[in-house]
Amino acid sequence: MARIAYILLCHKDPDAVVAQARRLTAAGDVMAIHFDARAGEPAFRRIREALGDNPNVVFARRRVRCGWGEWSLVAATLEALRAAVAAFPKATHFYMLSGDCMAIKSAEYAHALLDADDADWIESHDYFASDWIKTGFREERLIYRHLVNERKHKWWFYTLLDWQKRLGLSRPIPNGIQMMIGSQWWCLRRRTVEACLDFVDRRLDVVRFFRTTWIPDETFFQTVVRHLVPGHEIRNRTLTFLVFSDYGMPVAFYNDHYDLLLSQDALFARKISPEATRLKKRLGDLYAARGVTFRITDEGRRLHAFLTGQGRVGRRFAPRFWETESTLGRERELMIVVCKKWHVGKRLIHAIRQATNLPAVDYLFDEADTPLPDLGGLTGTIEKRTRHRRALVRLLFDYHESDRLIFCLDPRNLALMRDFDGDRSTTRFLEVDCVLSDAYLQGHAQRVGLIGANTPKAAVANLLPTIRAEIDWQTDALRDAGFDALYRISETADPAENAAALQEFLTVPPDRAREIAATPQLFAD
Repeated sequence: MARIAYILLCHKDPDAVVAQARRLTAAGDVMAIHFDARAGEPAFRRIREALGDNPNVVFARRRVRCGWGEWSLVAATLEALRAAVAAFPKATHFYMLSGDCMAIKSAEYAHALLDADDADWIESHDYFASDWIKTGFREERLIYRHLVNERKHKWWFYTLLDWQKRLGLSRPIPNGIQMMIGSQWWCLRRRTVEACLDFVDRRLDVVRFFRTTWIPDETFFQTVVRHLVPGHEIRNRTLTFLVFSDYGMPVAFYNDHYDLLLSQDALFARKISPEATRLKKRLGDLYAARGVTFRITDEGRRLHAFLTGQGRVGRRFAPRFWETESTLGRERELMIVVCKKWHVGKRLIHAIRQATNLPAVDYLFDEADTPLPDLGGLTGTIEKRTRHRRALVRLLFDYHESDRLIFCLDPRNLALMRDFDGDRSTTRFLEVDCVLSDAYLQGHAQRVGLIGANTPKAAVANLLPTIRAEIDWQTDALRDAGFDALYRISETADPAENAAALQEFLTVPPDRAREIAATPQLFAD
């Protein structure tokens, strides 16, 4: 009978990791956990202490600092696999999971499915001939060396890539290897895993190649398994049900998706929303249940494609089925800097980013060329960003793998502020009060097209009081909006006052707040 060793890669929420481990091992299966070294020792210690007496749980001997798109994710997987192979000699299958996955079938059903088909379940398509990559790089992922993380060091990532292209520093794919690509969520037989680990020890040239490819968790195992296992023993699909949005991000499942998930031809689903507590409870109880019959219809992806393609026919402002809980997330913190002087807002955001390492974006809904990651067509225009504002901000949270995010807004965007303030997330605002000289107001009028370089001085003089009154009105509207968490720093205030406001706004230690408040020339024009 099949016995599954779950390979769990996780980086947050120790309590959820412990609960997942207990659920999946209660039915007789086992688990090897790799907890991201970036997450810190206290969180990892909580997990070890909670699961220390569970003989069906082991931990990777070495914790790797993981980064999206890096070899480190493959290295972490290999560490967990080695631990599982050594600790659980009776494990027949090794199933790759993340902390956001949950079983959508019973253990009884999963074991029967694996017993009935002696095969490896891994999505594995020809890298160059398939259309698995929808947008972005294809050949560039492989033939150039990617030495830095694209999310952390975007400028260096693209600069190094450009230099390699200019200097002709492309490289060949290792001899005898056909590149494949597919989902990183797989289930492999024991002999396949042992063969993969042996391959890693023998073919150091292949490992060196993949170490500097981009997003190798979508290519490494997919390629190696195809190299080692006959094609008729591979089921070219994943047993984890997941749906991607038009913008390339996984759709989250909520409490009302229970019946839909059970009807899918899969054993697990990803991603389960952190807020879907009732769904998690029901799915957790399901895994240990016996005698459950599942009616497989497998319509989930088609249903998603159909419903999202229909728009809001006849119900202009009603949410689509898949957006019924369109929220940033109750556990997330959104911090909005409201500043009329965009250069001051950007300077403050930069100082905050440097001092706290918080993911921060400039004028997301005001400036079309604000630097943004590639999130698909959603970021194309200000109008599209504003129309899909919550979806866009959710994507930014997911992209940065953070529960905290900060961006700037012009004070004229009060409607956007009210919308974000009404979300379930924790939302805080920081008003940046600047002295507005006539010279600044004249420059502002030119930037927005109210006046030109040759506008008569008398006309400019008559216009400036009107512009100043409009800005004052926006400031009053912000302060009268009734936001529960509205803080304020001012160009004319004492630095200690500004530091106190920054400390509360950012929830950072006092020394970090003082460092940000003391930013040289913060309010300078």
